[in-house]
Amino acid sequence: MENNIYNPEYVKGLFNKMSSSYERMNFITSFGFSIRWRRQFLETFKQTQHKAEIIDLLTGMGETWNATKNKLPNSTLTVLDFSDGMLKYAKQKSETKYNNEIIVLQQDILKNKLPSNHYDFVTCAFGLKTFNDEQLNVLALETKRILKSGGQFSFIEVSKPNNRILKTLYGFYLGKIIPILGRLLLGNPEEYKMLWQYTNKFDNAKKATEIFADTGLKTEFNSYFYGCATGFYGTKTDD
Repeated sequence: MENNIYNPEYVKGLFNKMSSSYERMNFITSFGFSIRWRRQFLETFKQTQHKAEIIDLLTGMGETWNATKNKLPNSTLTVLDFSDGMLKYAKQKSETKYNNEIIVLQQDILKNKLPSNHYDFVTCAFGLKTFNDEQLNVLALETKRILKSGGQFSFIEVSKPNNRILKTLYGFYLGKIIPILGRLLLGNPEEYKMLWQYTNKFDNAKKATEIFADTGLKTEFNSYFYGCATGFYGTKTDD
């Protein structure tokens, strides 16, 4: 399994299995901070009066949509994921809460059919950890390709805290307590054990920040709550 955890089919199967409980578990694993972080990682975006095109990559069950629409209400929101299980709930949310105004796409971002130079904003919350460095480079290149010149992007991921005590406590919580909760919710803790394995390997978003910057995107690292989440944001400038 060690060599296959970044295989897209493995990742898709993992999130399909967790889809029925993932939104609750994401809230629990972040001690409730995920809602605040979803707002905070959009704060770097400049307000715009024109009808902006936004795409939310690895959208999951649509947990970021509310924060996005509040930040940029005059916008068209397209969302993308490759997990059938996650998109089942995302489509239900689009229908019941957003009058089917959300454009839901089932595609692999690493092999997508998105238009070039099209989006004003690219967002992605809590999906970076499932990519290895090579895949992150593809993700960066695709982000650059689909953004308009001057377009903005923001990514965030749960990370290992900087503080030693907090890191130990957080590791115990994610590695031991969360699988127990996973057993209670799913009857099987293995999927939620993998979340900690991904987080442990990811560490923080500094390497991903460098990878995005190396493609020519203007990129800045960001940290939230003592490093419990990290990310980056930036702009596509004229070549």
